[in-house]
Amino acid sequence: MSNTASTVANPSSIDLDTLNGLFESQTPLKVIEWAVAEFGDELVMTSSFGDQAAVLLHMASRAKPDIKVIFVDTGYLFPETHHFMETLRRRLNLNIWAYRTRHEPIAWLRENGESDPTWRANVSACCAANKNEPMERGMRDLAPKAWLRGIRRGQSESRKNAKFIEWSPRYGCYAVSPLLTLASRDIWLYAKEHDLPQHPLVEKGYLSIGCNPTSCTQPVQIGEDARAGRWKGTGKLECGINSLDSAGL
Repeated sequence: MSNTASTVANPSSIDLDTLNGLFESQTPLKVIEWAVAEFGDELVMTSSFGDQAAVLLHMASRAKPDIKVIFVDTGYLFPETHHFMETLRRRLNLNIWAYRTRHEPIAWLRENGESDPTWRANVSACCAANKNEPMERGMRDLAPKAWLRGIRRGQSESRKNAKFIEWSPRYGCYAVSPLLTLASRDIWLYAKEHDLPQHPLVEKGYLSIGCNPTSCTQPVQIGEDARAGRWKGTGKLECGINSLDSAGL
C-alpha cells in the first residue's frame, strides 16, 4: 500500500446518483462538457498514451483545449509510446504534465533484485514505486477537483461496475469516466472518423499497452481479451493508478 495516498472525505456537493443515471444516456462528449462546466481549470485528465488514448484526448481537447494531461513516465515505457505521445501532442496541441519515477530505472532493478530487465519478478512493487508514486505526486501537485480517465466497463471484470462520476478518497477529487459504455468498435469508429493516429504497437498485436517487460505487456493472441496481454499469468488486473482508494495497492 502506498503511504502517500490521500484519504480526503467526499464533500457531498454533487448528487452522484442522479448524475450517473443521466450520464447513462449521454454521449462521452456531453459528459466531458459537463465536467468542464462544473470544474473549469480544476479539471485534469490522465493518459497513458496507450492503444486507445487518442480518443479521450481528442474529445477532451475539443471541450477544453488547455486541459492538463498527466502522463506518468515509469522509465520502462516502450519507445513507441514516447513517439506516440509526441505525435498526439503536436496534433492536438496537448498541455502535457509529465511525472517521472524518482528512481533511475536500471538502478531500481539492481536494488530490488530484478536481474532480468525484460521481466519483473515482483510486478506490484514495480508498479507501486514507478507508476503509482508519480501519479499520486502529480495529483498532489495539481490538486484538481476532478479528473478525466479513459476506463471502459467492457475492458475487464474490475471495471464492469464503474460509474461515470465517483468520489476518490485517495486523490481527494472526483473521477469522471466518459467512455464507460463504449465498445472497442466504438473507439475504432471514432478514431477513424476523426483520422486519429494509432499507437505503432497495435499493428503488432498489442491491444493494451503498458510498460515494456514481457511480464507486464505482451501481444494478444486471436480470440483473447484485449487486456489478456497485461501481467499475463499473474492474476494482476490493474496497475493501481485508477484505484479510487488506497485499499489493496
